[in-house]
Amino acid sequence: MHLILYQRDDCPLCDQALDVLARAKTPEFESVFIDDDAALEARYGERVPVLSDGDSGIEIGWPFDVATVMSFLAGGR
Repeated sequence: MHLILYQRDDCPLCDQALDVLARAKTPEFESVFIDDDAALEARYGERVPVLSDGDSGIEIGWPFDVATVMSFLAGGR
């Protein structure tokens, strides 16, 4: 599983998402900021933060909580 958190600079919801990921003991993930990437901006726009499994393409968008993240990590989305 290659986890990616799509987020923006100066994003309070993204800060909340980082807190949820820490509480869920999420394994290492890549942070990708969409602000300066037109393709990512078009894809994610106002949906950030979005946690993605880069291997499968499965994603969960905000809002998510610890239980949702743990289920996602276990393969239950």
